[in-house]
Amino acid sequence: MPETTVPTGHITNLLLAWSEGDRTALEELMPLVYEQLSRIAHRQLRRERSGHTLETSALVHEAFMRLIEQDRVRWRDRAQFFAISSQLMRRILVDHARQRLSLKRGGDAIRLTLEDVEPAGDARPPDLLALDDALSALSRTEPQAARLVEMRYFGGLTKAELAEVIGCSTATIDRRWRVVRAWLYSYLVKGECHEL
Repeated sequence: MPETTVPTGHITNLLLAWSEGDRTALEELMPLVYEQLSRIAHRQLRRERSGHTLETSALVHEAFMRLIEQDRVRWRDRAQFFAISSQLMRRILVDHARQRLSLKRGGDAIRLTLEDVEPAGDARPPDLLALDDALSALSRTEPQAARLVEMRYFGGLTKAELAEVIGCSTATIDRRWRVVRAWLYSYLVKGECHEL
């Protein structure tokens, strides 16, 4: 059954049961969320350089294997599940990029467009490792802001889904997103690192 036809509450109930150790809930959950995980993976891989060696299904399967290993996560709802999934996919892509660079000893970094941050003009888009460095720097002072970027950019969560996960209004998400975009622009394009 495709994820889009499944009531949100059913996925949440399966996540809660999985959190409590019910392995049959995990087996039922996988086919229900696979389509959405594939969309997240496809969106992330579409931003990568051509000829990338990871495929959508490989990224989804790797992320799902890492999700299964998350035994300390207390699942609350589907939005949290997809937020964590997008974080794991980001981590997989960053690890893959680092491995590729170490093999090539400084070869070209994987290119990634950050459309919401990139200004109009001649500015170069940031690469995945630069974006990871920016998110690491941001998470040291503003972990929730870094999480917002991960969920919005890598996970493709809507502002309403972000508000649900973070526990605030969509107006608050709009304000935070504008501030975070400006910070990322300063860090990635201008090379400035200041407090948010």
